[in-house]
Amino acid sequence: MTQEHMPLGPVMLDVVGTTLSDDDLRRIRHPLTGGVILFARNYKDRAQVTALCEAIHAARPGLLIAVDHEGGRVQRFRSDGFTRLPAMRSLGELWEQDVLQACKQATATGYVLAAELRACGIDLSFTPVLDLDYGQSGVIGDRAFHRDPRIVTLLAKSLNHGLREAGMANCGKHFPGHGFAAADSHVAIPVDDRELAAILADDAAPYDWLGMSLSAVMPAHVIYPKFDRHPAGFSKKWLSLLRKQFGFEGVIFSDDLSMEGASVAGTVVQGAHAALRAGCDMVLICNSPDKADQLLEGLDPSVAIDAHRSAARIAGLVPTAKPHSWDELQADPVYKAARKLIKSLT
Repeated sequence: MTQEHMPLGPVMLDVVGTTLSDDDLRRIRHPLTGGVILFARNYKDRAQVTALCEAIHAARPGLLIAVDHEGGRVQRFRSDGFTRLPAMRSLGELWEQDVLQACKQATATGYVLAAELRACGIDLSFTPVLDLDYGQSGVIGDRAFHRDPRIVTLLAKSLNHGLREAGMANCGKHFPGHGFAAADSHVAIPVDDRELAAILADDAAPYDWLGMSLSAVMPAHVIYPKFDRHPAGFSKKWLSLLRKQFGFEGVIFSDDLSMEGASVAGTVVQGAHAALRAGCDMVLICNSPDKADQLLEGLDPSVAIDAHRSAARIAGLVPTAKPHSWDELQADPVYKAARKLIKSLT
């Protein structure tokens, strides 16, 4: 089977630097690989990151290239023409003053975010954050729109509209909600000991209300012991609830398997198997080339609930419309108007 016709595998991994090494190419071409996630270390300037994306797509046509590019403090590319995107909390604060203007700003933010990334060859940003702003989670903080799940839902829907207008899908995170748990799942194992009814009525509600406008979801590395002893991303109970009760049909990504919050599942291979058995379509392994190799060597894709359906879902996130080039984007009146709106907020 040629690279062009190879179905996308269930693993998303990263690359080491600003160009592809032989080891990067070997991992990208592995049949279990379905995506690459970029970080700030992979960015020097626009020309370089565009060339990097072209090299990734040349090595594996159709591969999904993603990045965490939310705005505020989580924005991987900030120089050489990239617009400084607002933190989502600023949109929630604007909502308190002018509801319609906040929705307009959110749509503009989504459009600029997606249009700039797509002009460089990037397919997906892991956004929006749907966590609620309880004021007690340092890792979430101003990444959240608001404390009120209704406001979170409507601002996220507006942001998603902007993403879609630029030809990009979306990924709501971190299901069913990371805002209440104070610990950072990058370095600890957060626990949220509230009752299920409270979580569903508040934190998880945006996932239900957004419905078909959600393309993908990333579960939290948080344990909710009143419902299940496993973190949500390894929990068949949580992911079945997402699929059956909320009717979600998009892609479910695991959060990074190298994070401390994933350590309860065991080794990276054990964690990947647990995530796939629970219902994830794709698992992420970041910032650890050795663990990526272990995962590609040890993963048994047959443990997935439906590997063929997962591959189709993942492929559905890859944009089909041709994006503007960077120069074309600068002349686009929609982009210029959206960028002007964002600058008025930041």
